[in-house]
Amino acid sequence: MKKKWIALYLTTLFMSDIVAKEVIPELEVNHLELATMMVYDGKYKKAKEELRLVNKSKKTFDASKYYKLKAVMAVKDENHVGAIGAFKKAIEATKVKVYVDPNAVKVKEKRKYLFSALSDKKKTVVPKKSNFHPEKIRAEELSQLYMQLSQEYYKNKEYLNTVNALNKAGRAGRDRAGLYTLRADCFWKAGRKESAIAALNHGAKSFPKDATLLKQKFYYFSDLKLYQAAIAAAKAYMKRAKPTAKEYIALAQMLITGEQREEAIKILEEAVVKFPKNPTVKVLLGHMYLKQGMTYAAATLFEEASVYDKKYTKEAAELFRRAKELPHALYLNTNVKNKVEKLKQKIAIYIDRGEFEKVIGLKDALKRYKMLDDDNLRYALAYAYYMSKDYESAEMHFKKINDSSLFEKATIIRKNIEKCKSNSLECM
Repeated sequence: MKKKWIALYLTTLFMSDIVAKEVIPELEVNHLELATMMVYDGKYKKAKEELRLVNKSKKTFDASKYYKLKAVMAVKDENHVGAIGAFKKAIEATKVKVYVDPNAVKVKEKRKYLFSALSDKKKTVVPKKSNFHPEKIRAEELSQLYMQLSQEYYKNKEYLNTVNALNKAGRAGRDRAGLYTLRADCFWKAGRKESAIAALNHGAKSFPKDATLLKQKFYYFSDLKLYQAAIAAAKAYMKRAKPTAKEYIALAQMLITGEQREEAIKILEEAVVKFPKNPTVKVLLGHMYLKQGMTYAAATLFEEASVYDKKYTKEAAELFRRAKELPHALYLNTNVKNKVEKLKQKIAIYIDRGEFEKVIGLKDALKRYKMLDDDNLRYALAYAYYMSKDYESAEMHFKKINDSSLFEKATIIRKNIEKCKSNSLECM
């Protein structure tokens, strides 16, 4: 009895080994799948090592997936030329790839083994209706590959190839307004200005509610010095979008360049109302007013700008000085942070006010900051001494002036000083 059990055990062991060999074939390492997993995990170095082990001569070699991975790693390394080459190979491989339905049910007769069921009946397996559409999958993959290829072309400054890749991407290459601005940018950089404008026009028809296309058209017309067309594009953009202060400024500057000053002032006046806290808008409008001879209006705008940006305080004070609003100019001068600039401006204001004694009172500060090396300031101090009838101090400073134009003026005053010394009535 014991011998029978041993014989049965050995027979079972032998047969199970046969079954195992048939059912579980020897596992083979799939280096391509491993490389894919490594890429997903961000282990690019190991992924490269696995890719090197892929046998490209095997019938099961998936060239499409292989070159996609090569392209992904080239993109990671910022190797644009390598990425372009790999994407192109992936595209060609995808065009001829044979897609297999992963859910396909193969009807096979079950193998019979020693201890299989005794029934001889064969079960008929009815395959389920498949939703597998290989050509649709191919088209989607090609579209994605062309989009990725276009990005690498653009990074490599191959602008016309970028457009070509976008066109081949199908719907994905034209389903966003931004892709038309990208086309326009590529044409513009490639020197094809008309094609750039045409791309924007095409995009505007496809995306009539998008404002960025009009915005880019405005910049292009401006660069081409087509100012009327630029103004029309800008106004259309501003009606459709919510333009920023920066965009108002850009339009105004373009109008100024095109000598459309009245239009520029209108745009800036509108911007000042819309962006009351933006100092740049106020300053730009202030400069325009200044060119129109509107000094006081310009000074007011600069003062308003200085509330939000202190660097405009000095300019505001200077403009009020020019507008003969000297008390207010002096008030603003007290808020100037730079001590040297503050002192220079204060001297100019005191001279305009005829307060020469106050200018003389600043001589120690001028020496302390070594500002008398500036001939203009030395001349101002000498002039203050002259007007205060301290002729000796005036002459001492006039003699130290080196600037030729200021020296000529100083010479005239020194001659007048000689007359004053001889006859005080000459100075009355």
